[in-house]
Amino acid sequence: MAKNPINPNKLLLSKWTSTSPQQKEKHFIVTQLIRDDEETVTECVLEAVINKQQYVHPWRDLTSADHWQQGWK
Repeated sequence: MAKNPINPNKLLLSKWTSTSPQQKEKHFIVTQLIRDDEETVTECVLEAVINKQQYVHPWRDLTSADHWQQGWK
């Protein structure tokens, strides 16, 4: 399984492409970072560009190159 190197503190407003789009949702932007009590990033909110639908994912999911590509492809 290939990995995308990611600094979680620099994820805000980054762009991502799903390698297995659902309901034509292929391109996403990170609109929010969710932090724990120690201010560590635990999750991020991904917003689909096509319909503004939002999804909360653990930020480490984005490290899977099998599911996500950095940028809009």
